[in-house]
Amino acid sequence: MRRSGWFGDGLLIVVFLGIAVSVAAEEGERKESIWDQFAPLETHGFYEVRGGSRTQNDRYQKDMSVMETRFQLDLFTYNDWGDFKYKGDFFGDLVLEQGDYETRELWMFFRPTDFMDVKLGRQVLTWGTGDLLFINDLFPKDWQSFFIGRDVEYLKAPSDAVKVSLFSEAANLDVVYTPQFDPDRYIKGEYISYWNAGLDRTAGRDAIVRTERPDRWFRDDEIAVRVYKNIDNYEYALYGYHGFWKSPAGREGAKAAFPDLNVYGASVRGQIGKGIGNAEIGYYQSRDDEGGDDPMVNNSEMRYLVGYTQEIGTDLTAGAQYYVEQMLQYDRYKDRPGSVRDEYRHVVTLRLTKLLMSQNLTVSFFGYYSPSDQDAYLRPHVHYKVNDNLALEAGSNVFLGEYRNTFFGQFRDNTNLYTAVRYSF
Repeated sequence: MRRSGWFGDGLLIVVFLGIAVSVAAEEGERKESIWDQFAPLETHGFYEVRGGSRTQNDRYQKDMSVMETRFQLDLFTYNDWGDFKYKGDFFGDLVLEQGDYETRELWMFFRPTDFMDVKLGRQVLTWGTGDLLFINDLFPKDWQSFFIGRDVEYLKAPSDAVKVSLFSEAANLDVVYTPQFDPDRYIKGEYISYWNAGLDRTAGRDAIVRTERPDRWFRDDEIAVRVYKNIDNYEYALYGYHGFWKSPAGREGAKAAFPDLNVYGASVRGQIGKGIGNAEIGYYQSRDDEGGDDPMVNNSEMRYLVGYTQEIGTDLTAGAQYYVEQMLQYDRYKDRPGSVRDEYRHVVTLRLTKLLMSQNLTVSFFGYYSPSDQDAYLRPHVHYKVNDNLALEAGSNVFLGEYRNTFFGQFRDNTNLYTAVRYSF
């Protein structure tokens, strides 16, 4: 789900360029033109054709899981006081039968002092220690792209935000302010069928999720904070977030809603033996229902993660994680009619990556398995670099589940195969 179309993204570009040119004009003595103050423009991008199909019939979706052409343009330049980046995608989507455009990045970066960095504009943000598992990373994710087989870079959706970083001997501080709520691009029936609890059945294009999304500028905003420090080659971090559940977690009348949310967490990452270990924890404070009394709002939660990654052979890397979600005030939840969740949801992940043919061929596997939900999600993938410009890939999204109402089990009719050809420049 994108907030802005052609008009919104175009307005963002105009405002951004206006700020950049105005600031540049005030910087010292003008040369022949304002643009002479900038370094030569670095131009990159790609053209891609990607197609995929479900491996079984889904009465609520098309047989095509993904079918699109995409052109991405990536521009970068800098001058004496800042860096400037633009990245935009033009694409034709045959599943939704429409063409579209999205500005993925449009930011300026500058350093007002030796101890401060500022990044302003549309940017892709991430932090935390998980591998495709997120606890304290409350920046928007595009789960639709992830599950239908787009490149994994599209899992991270962009934010319209200001990021300020402060550095000191004691610790480093990152503060991200998003003036208008940026939700996840959650599963809502456009591409992926899902379990609709209200209908008590699987639904998809026949029951697109409608939401009541907070969207007031500077009132429905988000603040994310990270304090981190390296000690003896281990990175320790504390996190805080004030905003909303990133995917629908409640209801307001007939529409799904994004209740208020605070998150407090911590993480550590560093070398253990021959590999890298990590641990992370987060407390999800559901501010609209701290006592767990409102059946229309998600209960508060604790989330835990431990992981380990190591090279186990020549160009062969393995990584495993154990993740737990614990619902708080569970006694009150289980007494409600229609309650289906367990108090604890356990998830184990495994990643295997092998490089072959002078590292031009990458064969990988990532799998999620939940022993509590008895479901799984598997992501085998092959990527072959033909030359510096041309790459081929193929993969699959495999959903398995004993029950229709578990997280991965609800998607089992969406198992798909996909292939892609990308020409980069």
